[in-house]
Amino acid sequence: MGESTAKIWLLRLQRSPIKFRILPAMQDRSSLPEVAATRGWFARSLDVVERLGNRLPDPAVLFLLLMLLCWVISGLLSQVTFTEIDPRSGQPLVIRDLLAGESLTSFMAAMVTTFTAFPPLGVVLVAMLGLGVAEHTGFINATLRAAMAVTPKRLLTPALIAVGILSHVAVDAGYVLVIPLGAVIFHAAGRHPLAGIAAAFAGVSGGFSATLGVPSSLDPLLAGLTQTAAQLVDPAVTVNPLNNFYFTTASSALIVLLGWALTDLVIEPRLRGTAVDGDPANLPTQEPLKDAERRGLRAALVTIVIAIGLFAWTLLLEDTPWAALPNAAGERLLLVSGAPLMQSIVPIIFIAFLLPGVAYGYVSGSVKTHRDVIAGMTKSMSGMGYYIVMAFFCAQFIYAFGQSNLGALLALKGANALREAALPLGVTLAGIVVLTSLVNLLVGSASAKWALIGSIMVPMLMQLGISPDLTQAAYRVGDSSTNIITPLLPYFPLIVVFCRRYVQSTGIGTLVALMLPYSLTLIVGWTAFLLVFWGLDLPLGVGARYEYSRQ
Repeated sequence: MGESTAKIWLLRLQRSPIKFRILPAMQDRSSLPEVAATRGWFARSLDVVERLGNRLPDPAVLFLLLMLLCWVISGLLSQVTFTEIDPRSGQPLVIRDLLAGESLTSFMAAMVTTFTAFPPLGVVLVAMLGLGVAEHTGFINATLRAAMAVTPKRLLTPALIAVGILSHVAVDAGYVLVIPLGAVIFHAAGRHPLAGIAAAFAGVSGGFSATLGVPSSLDPLLAGLTQTAAQLVDPAVTVNPLNNFYFTTASSALIVLLGWALTDLVIEPRLRGTAVDGDPANLPTQEPLKDAERRGLRAALVTIVIAIGLFAWTLLLEDTPWAALPNAAGERLLLVSGAPLMQSIVPIIFIAFLLPGVAYGYVSGSVKTHRDVIAGMTKSMSGMGYYIVMAFFCAQFIYAFGQSNLGALLALKGANALREAALPLGVTLAGIVVLTSLVNLLVGSASAKWALIGSIMVPMLMQLGISPDLTQAAYRVGDSSTNIITPLLPYFPLIVVFCRRYVQSTGIGTLVALMLPYSLTLIVGWTAFLLVFWGLDLPLGVGARYEYSRQ
C-alpha cells in the first residue's frame, strides 16, 4: 500500500461511524516534527540499529551468506589443532571441514530431510491450519472484540506478557499463537500492533526460562544435563527437575513488570512515527458484536467446554494413553518431554482452534459449507509462502553450523576463559549470564548450549563450593535474554512475517531495534534479581542449594 492510500484509509477510519482511536503511532512521521525533535539519544541509537539492520540482505539471502561463511571458516579452522575437550566425545574438539568432498555430498544428500525435519516448520504450519480456520470464520476477531469490551486497556500489556510466559507449557506454541494475537489485540484496542508483537515476543521468548507457576518441559531437560555434568565430579549428586522452580516463578513477575514498563514507556512512543500500512481488509476492527456473532460465540463456547471435558476425562483415566511409559519408579507421568501429551501440544492447538472456529462459522453464518473451512486453511497457508522460503535457508544454515562444530568451539573457549579469570563469585555468576547470552546469539538450542557450557561450568563451580542448581539458574537467565535479538532464532523469520502484516517495510533491523531494549533490560535486571536471590538466600527451587559440599 502506498503512502497516499494509507492516508486515505486513515481518513476513512476517522470519518467512520465506528469510533476508532487513531494513535500518533499510526500517523505519518512527517506529521510529527515535534516528536522527532525531542527524541533522546537512546531512541536515536535504536534508529541507527534499525537502519543498519534493514540494510542487511533479505533474511533468506542472509542465511545463505552465513552458511557460505560457515563453510569457509570451517575449512580454515579444520587445519588447526584445539586443546578443548569435546564433552560429547571426551576427545579434543575438531572442526569439520564443510568444503571437503565428503561433507558437501553429505550436505546435498541431507538437504531435503534437513528442510522437512526443521522443527519450527511443522509446528508453524500445523498450528496455522487451525488458526487459519478460526480467523477465516471470524471466531478470533469476535472473541477478541468481546474480550476487549471487558478488559481495561491499561492491563493489556501485562496480561499479554503473562500469557506469553504461560505459553511455555506448550513448548514453542507461543510463537505461532500468542505473538500474532498480541498484534491483533493491540490493534483492535487502538494501539500500535508492533508494540503488541514486541510485548508478546518478550514474554514468549525473552522470558523463555520463566515459569508462571506451571513447570515446562525445559525444567527436566536442563536438570538432566546438569545432573550428568555434576556427576563428573560427584557421582552421588542428584538434581531435582524443579531445582529452579521458585526462582523462575518469581522471575515471571519481574519480566511482566519490566516488559510492561518498556512497552508502554519506550516501545510505543518510539513507534509513533511508524504508519500501519497493511491491507485494511485483513486488519482487525473494534465494532460492536452483532446478534449472529453472539450466537456463534455461544456455540463456540459450548463446543470448547465439551471438548475440554472429553479431553480431561481421557487425562484422568488410570491408564491414560497420554502418559509416558513407566519410569524406574513405575510412574507414568504426563508433564515430561517424552509423554504423548507433551508431544501432541501442536495438534491439540490445531484442534482447539478448528472446532470452535467451525462451530462459530456455521452458527454465525460466516461458513456455509465445508469448502469454506478448507478455504480458511488454504488462505492461511498462502500467507506462509515467504516464511517457508526463509525456513528452507535457515534450516540449511543451522545444519551446516552444527556439523562444523564452530558453535561448540565458541562455547568451550568462552567457558574456559571464564574459568581462568578466577573472578569473585558474584562476578562469575554474572559472567555465566553474559557468556550464555553471547553464545545464544549463534546457538539457538537451550539443551545444546547447556550440554556444552554446563559440562565445564558445573564441575568447575562445584570445586569452588557452588551448587549445580545455582549455576543452572545463571545459565537460564542468559539463555533467555538474547533470544529476542538474534536472527538465528528459528522463529525469528516468522516474527518478521507477522510484523509485515501491519508494517510492510519491516525488516530484520526493525525487529532487532524493537526488541533490543527488552534484551538489555533483561540481562541487567534479571542478573541483579538472581544476585538478590543468592544474597538473601531465598530458595531456588525444590531440593535446591546454593552451596555444594561433598557428602
